[in-house]
Amino acid sequence: MKYIWLIWGSIWMFTSRCSNDIPAEIVPDPPEFFLGADLSYVNEMEDCGAVYKDSNARAADPYQIFADAGANMARFRLWHDPQWTNYSTLEDVKRGLRRAKNQQFKTLLAFHYSDTWADPHKQQIPRAWTDHLDDLTALSQALYNYTFESLREFHQEGILPDIVQIGNEINSMILQEGEDSQTPMNWERNAMLLQAGIRAVRDFSTQNNSTVAIMLHIAQPENALWWFEDATTAGIVDYDWIGLSYYPSWSRYNLDQVGDVFEVLIQRYQKKLMVVETAYPYSLTNQDQANNILGEDALLEGFPPTQAGQLAYLQTLKSKVLEAGAYGLLYWEPAWVSTQCQTLWGTGSHWDNATLFDHTGNPNLGMQFFNP
Repeated sequence: MKYIWLIWGSIWMFTSRCSNDIPAEIVPDPPEFFLGADLSYVNEMEDCGAVYKDSNARAADPYQIFADAGANMARFRLWHDPQWTNYSTLEDVKRGLRRAKNQQFKTLLAFHYSDTWADPHKQQIPRAWTDHLDDLTALSQALYNYTFESLREFHQEGILPDIVQIGNEINSMILQEGEDSQTPMNWERNAMLLQAGIRAVRDFSTQNNSTVAIMLHIAQPENALWWFEDATTAGIVDYDWIGLSYYPSWSRYNLDQVGDVFEVLIQRYQKKLMVVETAYPYSLTNQDQANNILGEDALLEGFPPTQAGQLAYLQTLKSKVLEAGAYGLLYWEPAWVSTQCQTLWGTGSHWDNATLFDHTGNPNLGMQFFNP
């Protein structure tokens, strides 16, 4: 990828010297590379009393901290109607999008199409749509309407996302019944639902003279290899981005191998690719009663659980993403610090050892990976 930037530079120099032959204004800008973070927890953490500090150890707006560090994208999750929390709702996401736009960040919105966490093992249908479970046409229309109307509200308030995910970590079939969503994949059903979301975004963009890009997001690169092949066979081809979660301890591909998979996906499907979730622990210490998700089993050889190790992991992965020709790397929940607030599973944070802030609120060395 680094050679591409050199080529772009050469093109600019050549055209600027030959303006009589090729007007400089027709030369395209180099494609933008996104370095950012999922900041869905920030509003809740601040309401719970979290204090984030800048590089001078002074309390500061976390969005400003990330902007000053070099971040240029923020990601947010959207739940349909979560009765168990006041966050990641439409109004809460509006608040986050507004803060991100104030920092000139590009924004990525993840529709979970659920009232709670959607992931490879759970794609639970929103409670409001359960009456449509046996009526695929009605369910597809509900998904279409919800997607379209959400975008309309964001647009009316001047905070339209730049990219939207049609689902989150959709390895398994979306909109399933029950908490353990392991029904065998029915591609006819799955494709119809995903196409409804895609069509809503395209229709909205056309009707409002806007451009909202579409991403399909899969957890772990090895799953993307079979998933996108099956999706293409099912007729799902109208999207712009491949989004991936990459946590190496849960993947069959290590850091030395994963770039090859990125490159295969890019070349095979001719889509832009972004790693939209990754993380690495800077410590193995648990700061509260909520057990941490990333423990010793998340460690990689040569990358100790220190701030320097966290930064080295991120810099290494960033280089793999760049070399493969992908366009972005986002850190998952770098601001989910320890507070006295409740999660579904405990009091505190299950991620306090993998944030980009230490337990005193100061930024970690890992924050430096945003620096291009």
